[in-house]
Amino acid sequence: MKAAKALALPASLLVLAEIGARAAGPSDSIAPPTQVAAAFAGALADGSLIAATRDTLASAFGGLAIGASLGLVFGIVLGSLRALDRLMELALELLRPIPSVAVIPIALVALGFGYRLEIVIVSVACFWPLLILARASVGGVEPRLIEVARVLRLSPVQRTIKIVAPAALPRIFVAFRLAAGISLIVAVTVEIAVNPQGLGYEVMTAGQALRPELMLAYLAWIGVVGFALNGALVFAQNRLFGEAGRIEAPR
Repeated sequence: MKAAKALALPASLLVLAEIGARAAGPSDSIAPPTQVAAAFAGALADGSLIAATRDTLASAFGGLAIGASLGLVFGIVLGSLRALDRLMELALELLRPIPSVAVIPIALVALGFGYRLEIVIVSVACFWPLLILARASVGGVEPRLIEVARVLRLSPVQRTIKIVAPAALPRIFVAFRLAAGISLIVAVTVEIAVNPQGLGYEVMTAGQALRPELMLAYLAWIGVVGFALNGALVFAQNRLFGEAGRIEAPR
């Protein structure tokens, strides 16, 4: 019953879209959902959808792994060393507002087209969420836990592994979820803008070919991929952290 209620609105919107698109006649930007579904099936059958998805996810996950790892390391270091954090604060606040896509011209000249270009841009975008939230999470660890570490005479590395990381991990995982969504968005954006591969490039190519049904099919598939990625991370978060993970999740 709940599933039927949840599907009622989307199904109604699809019916209305079908009626409206057919009533409006042929268009270069809109297509009926039935034609979109047929275009999706065609792209799936000829392998172009799978190949484009592979290219986009390879770049997104590669950039996510590099950017998130670097952001996590720098965030933990800055959150643990207050003097260094204050020293780096101005530089970080000056660099953080620069959009990751603004690096495209420099990366394009240095790296050319392909996976490396996309991975570098995605890495830059994913670096900041992990840095900022990891720094805040580590800096917000209960002071009494730090005192316990000092009493036990733990080294900085031992303190980070045994005290700081477990306490900050739920919030850090939320930052990783945020970065995962950003990685897909930026990867598709780079493909639309300059990189001739992946889902973004297929969307742009279909639009230029005046095939709205194929363009909308790729757009819908990007939404499905993003929804599945977020769902998998939410499932992992709830399994790993339980109620604490759900409390920290963004709404």
